Amino acid sequence: MPAISFGCKPFKLKSLVGIRARLILLALILVLPLMFDRVRGLEETRAGQIALAGSELSGVARHAADVQRDIVLRVQAILRSTAYIYGAAQDAAQGCAVLRATARVDLLWIRSLSVIDSDGIVRCSTASHVIGLNLGDRDYFRRALDTSTFVISDYIFSRATNQPSVMAAYPTTNPTTGKKAVAIAAIDMNWMSELLNRTLKRPGMSAVFVDGEGTVLAASSKNAGMIGKALKDTTLLDAVAIREAELSGTSGTMSFTTAGGESQIVTFASVKGTSGRMIASINEAKMLGDIDHSIRAAYGKFALIIICALIGAWVVAERLIVRPISVITDMAERVGAGDLSSRPLATPLPREFKPLARAFNRMAAQLAERERDLLATNNRLTVMASVDVISGLANRRGFQSRLDFEWLKAAQTGCAMSIVMIDVDHFKLFNDTYGHPEGDVCLGKVGEVLSAVAMKTSGFAARYGGEEFCLLLPNVDGKSALEIGELVRSEVEMLALPHSMSDFRRVTISGGIASITPSEGAHPETLVEAADAALYAAKHRGRNTVVAHALTRSESTPLSLAS
Repeated sequence: MPAISFGCKPFKLKSLVGIRARLILLALILVLPLMFDRVRGLEETRAGQIALAGSELSGVARHAADVQRDIVLRVQAILRSTAYIYGAAQDAAQGCAVLRATARVDLLWIRSLSVIDSDGIVRCSTASHVIGLNLGDRDYFRRALDTSTFVISDYIFSRATNQPSVMAAYPTTNPTTGKKAVAIAAIDMNWMSELLNRTLKRPGMSAVFVDGEGTVLAASSKNAGMIGKALKDTTLLDAVAIREAELSGTSGTMSFTTAGGESQIVTFASVKGTSGRMIASINEAKMLGDIDHSIRAAYGKFALIIICALIGAWVVAERLIVRPISVITDMAERVGAGDLSSRPLATPLPREFKPLARAFNRMAAQLAERERDLLATNNRLTVMASVDVISGLANRRGFQSRLDFEWLKAAQTGCAMSIVMIDVDHFKLFNDTYGHPEGDVCLGKVGEVLSAVAMKTSGFAARYGGEEFCLLLPNVDGKSALEIGELVRSEVEMLALPHSMSDFRRVTISGGIASITPSEGAHPETLVEAADAALYAAKHRGRNTVVAHALTRSESTPLSLAS
């Protein structure tokens, strides 16, 4: 195995050959020019401005979301009272009259109160223009009627006014008539736009309230023209959704760049129970214009120093650190990928890296040797796992693997294949009479006969188990297989192994033959089962004989065996 050669050319910086000295030098070159208080102070000021703006935006978003949640709770109380008044009335007319006389419609955020019968028709309302409308297809109405609970809708546009609203619904039942109805309230969203205009005081701030589809329901004055329209920058919604998932919460702050290249600080807050989100933003350029200018000026003064430092660091790092590490890393990666013969190129390396490289060399050599030993051991174990030690033939596991292989091959080529199942006649009596050692010798002799026949016929012989053997015959039809089976039987009989308990006074075998051309839907086990059945028939015919079975299949019957 080749050794690594590390030839080092002399150089003038012998005083800096130590790795620690090189790292100190690199750290000084990179760090010292950047340690200036003015730049650090400007950066801290900038970060503070961003944090303050983010805090202000977050407060606006959370406040608007909290107000919306409070309004929903107050609407629930109003609807509960409305439903009680209407449901307790003797008839619908009386209930409507009482409702119109007592209902609070002076709240800025309630557009109207209405009652819908079980058919979805508005029968009573504080807004006369909605009476008679069919709202039976509205999801909030169906859910309130079916669940008998308070329901708040997602943000929708009113069918009567085409204004953004949130619909709240509360079911009721007349105790006298048993008729069901649903009290609903249309929550106006204009109040939220006014709230945003009052709370957004910093220049460059803006805010919108959008539903789950991205439609603007309320907005500050800067974006007032977007109300009722889809949010133009859909990437903002995607970014908010991703950030919301990352935080696993309903509010958060992030940086965002618009399609036009404008950098913004964005904060968002979701309204619980709805898909609506309050999104507030501020233009970073407008907010940080002065301080960014000062930072750019400060960085400009140090630009030359930084460039010189980077060049110096690059040269030192490349020649003294990066290049040697790359050589060792390349060797480690190749060894890790399995190329244990790989070695690094003969490259001048600092002395600190020589022990590491030599250690890698030794490690690779040891791994290569261990891999060879492991491969040899695995090969031996594979052979041992597939070979029967008594007969010298393949065992059942090895036979099954070969059967599966030959079956697929025959199915692709359309060739026939056959199996000869062999059983030593009265083998238990043989063991009882002559002992198990002689029984093993007998099985070994039978295995030798099968091995010889398999070699002549390009077959595959195996010990199937106990005194049973198999002879797999690829590309052999039933007629030829019967001849081969008879050959095996006669060869075993000619061994003239004594067997006093046998009718033939010598060791004999019985054989079962089965042949098939593999087709779709057939399985190798079918062939084995057929040969086994033929073997069973051979035993019933007096043993020391070979019986062939043909495999037949009709379109309407499953696979069967026929003599």
